[in-house]
Amino acid sequence: MIRLYCPDEETTRRLGFCLGARLRPEDVVLLEGGMGAGKSVLARAAARGMGVSGPVPSPTFTLLNVHEGREMRLYHFDLYRLEGADALYEMGLEEYIPAPDGATLIEWPQRAGEAMPERALVVTLTPGEDGEGRWVTLEPHGGFDPARLCGLEAQMEDCDEYPDA
Repeated sequence: MIRLYCPDEETTRRLGFCLGARLRPEDVVLLEGGMGAGKSVLARAAARGMGVSGPVPSPTFTLLNVHEGREMRLYHFDLYRLEGADALYEMGLEEYIPAPDGATLIEWPQRAGEAMPERALVVTLTPGEDGEGRWVTLEPHGGFDPARLCGLEAQMEDCDEYPDA
């Protein structure tokens, strides 16, 4: 498990960008946190790290947006408006969790908890005590290789330039 403090949105974007560059096909990242915690900021930056260009809007009303990255697709879910896992199954969207041809990022995964895979990277964002920053915890579950996160903090420090998320 890694726990980082992101004092501002720029640091959260840098983390997302570096994380996105590390994702591989069939990876699932579960983004947890309250409203306004920074889940969408981190997801957009991860998309940039995967080589996605163009707008990366939150799929709040569509549930799923698919983006073409440099080497694979990004399946970006926002389950905030979902009524439960049954709704996800009825739409057939569970086939992208995980996706064989891309990585999957899921905001509000608890809305369809039983449909979430055991093998995932759980990223939890919580507000900092100062009201400005946030704590970000990255916790591998069910066989997600924790070694893939080694050096993430150093990579963030070396990441001087990254495309605007």
